[in-house]
Amino acid sequence: MMTPSNVLSASGSDSAVAMSSAGVVAEPSSQRSATLRILPYVFFTFTCYLAIGVQLAILPSYVHLNLGFSTVLAGLIISMEYVATVVTRPQAGRMADRLGAKRTVLYGLVTCGVSGVFTLLAAFCLHLPLLGFSLLVIGRLLLGASESMTSTGATMWGILRVGTEHTAIVISWNGICTYGALALGAPLGVYLEKLLGFWSIGIFVILLGVLPIALGLRLPRVPVTHGEKLPFHHVFGKVAPYGLGLALGSVGFGVLATFITLDFAHRQWSGAAFALTLFGALFVFARLLFANAINKMGGFTVASACLFVESLGLLLLWLTHSEGLAFAGAALTGFGFSLVFPALGVEAVRHISPQDKGSALGAYAVFMDFALMVIGPAAGAIIGGFGYPPIYLFAALAVLMGLGLTQWLATRERRLRGIPA
Repeated sequence: MMTPSNVLSASGSDSAVAMSSAGVVAEPSSQRSATLRILPYVFFTFTCYLAIGVQLAILPSYVHLNLGFSTVLAGLIISMEYVATVVTRPQAGRMADRLGAKRTVLYGLVTCGVSGVFTLLAAFCLHLPLLGFSLLVIGRLLLGASESMTSTGATMWGILRVGTEHTAIVISWNGICTYGALALGAPLGVYLEKLLGFWSIGIFVILLGVLPIALGLRLPRVPVTHGEKLPFHHVFGKVAPYGLGLALGSVGFGVLATFITLDFAHRQWSGAAFALTLFGALFVFARLLFANAINKMGGFTVASACLFVESLGLLLLWLTHSEGLAFAGAALTGFGFSLVFPALGVEAVRHISPQDKGSALGAYAVFMDFALMVIGPAAGAIIGGFGYPPIYLFAALAVLMGLGLTQWLATRERRLRGIPA
C-alpha cells in the first residue's frame, strides 16, 4: 500500500518536474534539512496565531462581563474571525497561486496590524458598549482575513521551497506554530490585560503584524507555478469530503477555545487560560512525537486514531465535576486533534496539480473555518438552554461523526486503488 508521500510523488511526478524547471530550489536531502528550511516560513503563521491567541481567553469574558452582552454574542465575537476566513480563504488560495506566496504573506501581516488598531480603539469604548463591540467585530473580521492570507501563503511558501514530497511536514509544522501560538497566547493575553489593561492587546497585535514584515522582505520569493488552473468550484469539489471530516473534527477545538473561559468562570474555577495552554501544548507534543506517522501509516489511519482520542477528551469534559479532570480533558482533546488537519489534508491534495495546490489548501481550510464560525453562536444557544456541559457532548458527537466519515473515505480510497478492504 502506498503511503501519502509516495502517492504525492507518484501522482505528481510531472508536477515535481514542472516545479524544478520553474526554478524551485532542489529538494533537501533529509527531513532535518527540510524542517530547518521550513521554519522561517511557518514563523509567519506563528505570529498571526499569537495575535489570535492573546484574545481567545479574554474576548468572550470582556464582551459578556465588561460590555454586558449575552453569551451568544460572546461566542459570536470569536466566530466573527471565522466568518472572515470562510469568505477570504478561497481568495487567499488564489492569491498564493497567482501573485505568489511571499506577497500573500506580506498582505496578511499588514492586515493583522490594522486589525490591532481597531482592537485598540475598542478598549476606550467601555462606556459605549455598542461602539466597542462594533470595533471588536471589525478587528476580528480583519484578523480573519489576515489569518487566511498569512497561513495559506506561509504553507505554500514552505511547500514550494522544500518540495511537494514534504507537504505533510510543512502542514504539520504550520499546525505546530498555529497551536503553539494559541497555547502561548492565551495566558499571555490574560497576563497583559491584568498588568496593563485591555488596550495592551491592541498594541501587541499591531506589533505582531508589523515587525515580521522585515523578515518577510528578506526571504526569497518562489516562482509562481504556471499552467492551466481549474475553476475554484472544481477544486472545492475534489477536497470537500475531506474538508467535511476536518470540519466535524474541529468542533471540539471551537467549543473549547470559545467557551472554556466562561465555563470555568461559571463553575468558579480558576485556570481557564491554563486549560487552553494544555490543549495547545499537548497538540504540539503530539505533532512532534508522531512527526512521521502520516507517512508511515497513512493519513486515514492517523486521522481516525486522532478523532477517537479527541472524542474521549470531550466526553471527559462533559462528565467531569473537578477542575483537574477538566484540565485532563482539555489536554486529551488537544492531543487527539493534533494531526487531524495534516492527516486528512495530505489525502485531500494528493491528486491536485501544483498550480492548484494553493486553491486546494484554501478550499480545504474553509471547512474548518466554517465549523469554527458556526460553533460560537450554536454552542452559545445550547448553553442558554441547557448549561455548559452539554456543549462538550455535542462536540464529541460531531467528532465521532467525523471518525465515521474518515473510515468511509478510507474504504473508498482502497476500492479506487483495487486494494481489498
